Amino acid sequence: MRFIKTFICFVLFLTLFVVAKAPIDAHAKYHVYYQRSSALHKGSLRNLNNSKVHYVKVPKKYYHVAHTGIEHEIASERGKKVKFHTRYILPLPGKDGQRWGNPQSIAMNGKSYMYIVYCPTNLHNRGRIVRFNIKKLDAMGIRLHPKELRDAYHKHHGKYSKTQKKIHTYIKVGPMFTTGHGQSLAYNWKNHGLYMWRDKEKAPRVPVSNWGYIQHIKASTLRPDHAIRFRLSSHGTSVPGGHDLTFDKYGNAYFWSFPGWGAYIFKGKIHAHSVHFRLTHQVLKHLPGTRIQSMGYNPIRKRLLMMSDASIASFPAKRLDGHGHLTNHSFEWTQFGPKREFEGIAYDGSSRGNLLVNHCPEVLQADRSY
Repeated sequence: MRFIKTFICFVLFLTLFVVAKAPIDAHAKYHVYYQRSSALHKGSLRNLNNSKVHYVKVPKKYYHVAHTGIEHEIASERGKKVKFHTRYILPLPGKDGQRWGNPQSIAMNGKSYMYIVYCPTNLHNRGRIVRFNIKKLDAMGIRLHPKELRDAYHKHHGKYSKTQKKIHTYIKVGPMFTTGHGQSLAYNWKNHGLYMWRDKEKAPRVPVSNWGYIQHIKASTLRPDHAIRFRLSSHGTSVPGGHDLTFDKYGNAYFWSFPGWGAYIFKGKIHAHSVHFRLTHQVLKHLPGTRIQSMGYNPIRKRLLMMSDASIASFPAKRLDGHGHLTNHSFEWTQFGPKREFEGIAYDGSSRGNLLVNHCPEVLQADRSY
C-alpha cells in the first residue's frame, strides 16, 4: 500500500513538473540575458564644428509618388553629387493581401539577401522582417521590370501567374514580433549576424524605459532568438538605448543620438551575452536634419553615414579611434530632393549604397560610390 501511495505521489509530481515546465520550454527559443554592469563608458568630450554638414528640416508634407509602377530618381541638390535610381519597388500589398505597413529599416548580407523591417502603423511597437533573395530576383530580371516585384501579390482573375509564383519562392515573410520603432536592423560583417534594438516607445521618440535591449535575429526564422538587456549610463550620462545601428567590417557596432546639444556617436561591441559601448569623444555641432532616421557603413570606402530625411552626412570610421581625429574636412554631406522619407541605407558589398525610402516603398541604388 505504501508503495502504491509513493508511486501515485511520484506520478503527480512528474505531471505537475511537466505542466509547470511546458510554458518555459514554449518560450525557451527567446531568452533575455540581463547584463548587470553598465554597458557605457564615457570619457572627456569636446565639440567639433563640422560646418560642412547642413541641417535640413523635416518637410511639412512628404512628397508622395503618384506613379508607383515606373522607375524613380532621387538626386542631390547640394553637397556631394550622387543620384539614386530605382532598384526594387517593394510589394504592395504583401502576401495574402497583408498590409505590411511602413518599411523602417534595411539590411543586406552581401549580394544574396536583402532584409526589410515593416511596422504597421496600427500595431504599436510590433512588426516583421521580410527577406528578399536578391541574387535570384536579379537573375530573373526583376531590376529591368520593377513592377513585377511591386505586383507580386496582385492576383489576375483570382490566380497568380507563373512569374508571380516564382517571385514568391524568393520572398520569405517572417512572423510578427516586438520590434519597437524598427529602424535599426543591421548586418554584422564580422560574424554575419543580424541585430536590432528593441526600442519600445510610449509615443514617437518617447522610450518606454531607460533599459536598452539588443535583439539577435535568427536568419532562418526572421525572428529574435535572444536579447540582451542593459543600461547605458556613465558619470551622469544616461542613454535609453538607441534607435539606429550599423556595423563595420571588423565587427564594431555604431549608433548616433541627439540629446539636445549636438550629435553623439557611440562605438562598441555586441557579444553573445553582453554589450559594451563607449561615447566617442567628439560631439558634432551640426546634425544632418530634424529626425534621426538611420546609420550606415560603406564597407569599401570605410565611412559611416548619418541619415535624416533628404540629408546624409558621412565621415571615416577610423577617425573615431582613440580620442577621435575628426575634423571638418573629414565630412561629406548631401541634400536631396524630392522630400521623401529616408528610412535606411545598406550595402551589398559594393560601394554603391542602397537607399530605402517610403511613400511608395522602394529601394534605390546610387549611380556611383557613395
